[in-house]
Amino acid sequence: MVNTGTQLTLEEFLALPEGDVNYEFVDGQAVPKVSPKYFHSTLQLAFLLLIRAWCKGKGRVVPEWAILLKRQGKDWAPVPDLTYISYERLPKSWKQNEACPALPELVIEIISPDQTMKEFEDKANDYFAAGVSRVWVVDPEAISIKVFFPDVVNQVYTDNMPIVDTLLPGLELTTRQVFEEAELL
Repeated sequence: MVNTGTQLTLEEFLALPEGDVNYEFVDGQAVPKVSPKYFHSTLQLAFLLLIRAWCKGKGRVVPEWAILLKRQGKDWAPVPDLTYISYERLPKSWKQNEACPALPELVIEIISPDQTMKEFEDKANDYFAAGVSRVWVVDPEAISIKVFFPDVVNQVYTDNMPIVDTLLPGLELTTRQVFEEAELL
């Protein structure tokens, strides 16, 4: 188990052994992620299946993959629930067993019961400051997806409202479609 009170360098964090607990690197510390429950896990799988079907030949969608970023001038390695990165940003030929070295187009975070939308709004701002293009935050309780944009008003999607974005050409999802795929509706 990692002593989360110990200051680490990014290199020390990345050298930690893989285990049953996922950690994010924040302010020099290994911070454990919330242990996923059923809603979280099934929504993560639903997004993975739906986005993977769309992105074949365009990019990769990966669950629980650390991204190497900067937050307030310090090394930061968040681990989004899902990350989509195009082959334009990280070529298909890239095959390294390491953290994501390029800026993804999209990260998806799923709120767990003891987390708040405010926490994820703050995290979305950190993602944007680091150069990530889009952040989707899924609220299983509200059955909604909040899409954060760096330069326009954020949008909350519910039911059959299509999520369409020029950054992700050809991808069209609805909240209902995702929650049905997760067998939560």
